Amino acid sequence: MNAPLPHVSPLAAFDAEWQRLDFLVWCLSRNRHGETIDEPEVARLRELQARVVALREPGGLWEATMGFGLTPVEYDVLVCVLAPELEPRLGWAFQNLQANGAQPWASRALIQELLALDVGQGELLRRALEPGATLRRRRLLRMEQDGPYRPIAPEPWVVARLTGRPLDLPPPPGATLVDQAAAWGDLVLPPSRIAMLREFLLWIEQRETVVEQWGGQSVGGPLALFAGPSGTGKTFAASVIANELGWRLYRVDLGRLVSKYVGETEENLNRLFDAAHGQPMVLQFDEADALFAKRGEVKEARDRYANMEVSHLLTRIEAHDGPCILTTNLRKQLDSAFTRRFQMVVEFPRPDAASRTELWQRLLPPRAPVAPALDRRFLADAVALTGGGIRNAALHAAYLAAGAGGAIGLAHIAHAVWRELAKEGREVNLQDLGPLAAYLPMEVANDD
Repeated sequence: MNAPLPHVSPLAAFDAEWQRLDFLVWCLSRNRHGETIDEPEVARLRELQARVVALREPGGLWEATMGFGLTPVEYDVLVCVLAPELEPRLGWAFQNLQANGAQPWASRALIQELLALDVGQGELLRRALEPGATLRRRRLLRMEQDGPYRPIAPEPWVVARLTGRPLDLPPPPGATLVDQAAAWGDLVLPPSRIAMLREFLLWIEQRETVVEQWGGQSVGGPLALFAGPSGTGKTFAASVIANELGWRLYRVDLGRLVSKYVGETEENLNRLFDAAHGQPMVLQFDEADALFAKRGEVKEARDRYANMEVSHLLTRIEAHDGPCILTTNLRKQLDSAFTRRFQMVVEFPRPDAASRTELWQRLLPPRAPVAPALDRRFLADAVALTGGGIRNAALHAAYLAAGAGGAIGLAHIAHAVWRELAKEGREVNLQDLGPLAAYLPMEVANDD
């Protein structure tokens, strides 16, 4: 059997890792056939080992890529686990070296044999793969079951980080993707609220420093409550945080999780959190008061089970490794036992006149023709809409103007605001438009 030839790795910067592992596979194959390793091959292995040590040293390529460091045995495990995904021929080799032969992922037993670990070193390997150890706590790898012969696979985000591939995670059960371009500069909020949002981001970005390096207490989440009237920017702010992290934002549909059948709500929540745990995603629970309302007096069996559902959710969300954002229009209805668990509570106020002026300026289509008389401050003072209301009215006015083949004027704005106010389900009169009422087309005012 000839020694393995040098090859070109798809991850050239980490080439020494895959060459060393390839060499170890070759050595193991020879050993199983009773063949010895000659001195030139041993020298080659030493040279590869030195290159690997340089990649793994503090401040080296691994740490720069992952954002944190590992122990030598943890690096060895991670390389073995990643190999079938990044170097498929190593996956085929693993498959041939293992008795089950049905899958390419390495087991603990194979890793121990590849690395020629003695009993004491094998115990270090076993500990490195325990549920509470770094590799699994940081979600670098996954194991369906513990055991020396169980396959160990990499988590998708690790592969994406090393290869630069986009991370294509399926939505967790009961959640849908919120795909919204949003950045800090797009937020129209008081500076104090933006400061609070940035502080919440620190709970995510600086967790490694505070918990791992400084020994701070590890808590679930982190968890934030965004409270305020509809249309004040709660989901938009959640999108800003997710985009800043480079993660996906998923909105959880509580209607798909809560079941009238005993025990099903808990099962649905378990599936949601199991799929999202430790993944690069932000979970947003809209109208959180629907499930997290104050627990009432137990008068019948269903009341008891409803309280159990809330308690189960509290337990799961505390154990969840990943940010959760709850939004509500009715903060006072939330159970105080739950609100104590938030790392940050941010109140989203209705925009003041200055904020409404800025929103009208931003949300009217930037390249649309606009009548010279369209004063944004006048619009802001006329009707106290929320940011969401201004967005809808601005777009509606743009479509009206486009349909008429002209520039956006006060008549289009008054028409659009009238329609927006009517969405609230109450009777609207001209006084609600303030000074805009003078510009409302008569046929619109009379169509109700």
